[in-house]
Amino acid sequence: MLKLAVRNIRRHTTRTALTLSAITFGVVALILSGGFVVDLLDQFAESLIHSQSGHLQIARRGFFEGGASRPQEHLISDPGPIHAFLASDPRVIESMGRLSFSALLNNGRADLPVIGNGIEPDKERRLGTSLTMIEGRPLSDKDRYGVLIGQGVAHALQLKVGDQATLLANTIEGAMNTLDVEVVGIFQTISKEYDARGVLVALGDAQALMQTPAVNLVVAYLARTSQTDAVAQRLAASLPPDSYDVRTWRALNDFYEKTVELYDRQFGVLLLIILVMVLLGAANTVNMTAFERLSEFGTMRALGNRGAQVFWLVVSENVLLGFLGAAAGVTLGVVLALMISNLGIPMPPPPNANVGYIARIRLDIGVVATAALAGLAAPVLAAFWPAARVSRVPVVEALRSAD
Repeated sequence: MLKLAVRNIRRHTTRTALTLSAITFGVVALILSGGFVVDLLDQFAESLIHSQSGHLQIARRGFFEGGASRPQEHLISDPGPIHAFLASDPRVIESMGRLSFSALLNNGRADLPVIGNGIEPDKERRLGTSLTMIEGRPLSDKDRYGVLIGQGVAHALQLKVGDQATLLANTIEGAMNTLDVEVVGIFQTISKEYDARGVLVALGDAQALMQTPAVNLVVAYLARTSQTDAVAQRLAASLPPDSYDVRTWRALNDFYEKTVELYDRQFGVLLLIILVMVLLGAANTVNMTAFERLSEFGTMRALGNRGAQVFWLVVSENVLLGFLGAAAGVTLGVVLALMISNLGIPMPPPPNANVGYIARIRLDIGVVATAALAGLAAPVLAAFWPAARVSRVPVVEALRSAD
């Protein structure tokens, strides 16, 4: 039966070529579109991790729910044990402290409410690879009273590198305190909202402004993003649950989760559309071929073959077509993905972002397998109805169709 199916495929070369072309096109389209979405989401995730959140953040319980507006009420007075625990895990590259504060930034003429972070500059610079400097330079541990400001902050206050400014904030005790700073750099991240309010100073300067040796957050960077959940579970199990809260980068970036849901739905719709297109194209070809060969099937029945054998012959032919089309589509799709990725696709900034990026086609095993299964399933599904119909045609009527 398999040999007969191969012969029939080779006999109808034109229609076989049309069916294979439809299947191949569908598989290639799914690989390229799915790989594009996977790469987009991966780049988006890494940009968020390496410009803002890190892979993990540890804070006093309650800080993530409402502590951003009152960071002085959620302080970690001794982050040393947390740093030591993270350093003992080989999956953790680095951990660092951050002190958050709300302040007014004054340029001598106007004030702007800003969200400040005291950071450990050298550690952040090594790992914050998605923080783009558009003017000036990054902070270093040697800087005293230097400040990095977001592009939106610089635009709102008409500040440039070398300008002097003043930070005005409440200390831990509630008193007012000021810190005179010099703009050493202007940065840009993937988030337009963060750039419009974000300022960064050295951790020591932030602690001097807030008059505290404590920190609000311990931020951890990992060797691999896929290890985040495992490290978070181990860390949460080691800390008092009533005192500390451990959040992963996904939990900290709610917009990312919504973006993933949106693109998953879009890719699902695209998969359905392509599957229907391939299914209809294959069904048309299979239906025409099956009824043109009705006399052939009648002869088979007259020679003793049963209707079920005719049914499985038609289905077998389409299984072979699906396999060949899926194999050709995967091969062509992988080659095109590698070629396009090598060249890169310049993309404009996504919504709510300032920075464009170079898109590529990520060869994800799940996307490739889904595309191959769709290419294999479409012609097989298309074959069942015409195969069932021709297998039930009476032998005499089938033989008469030759006339």
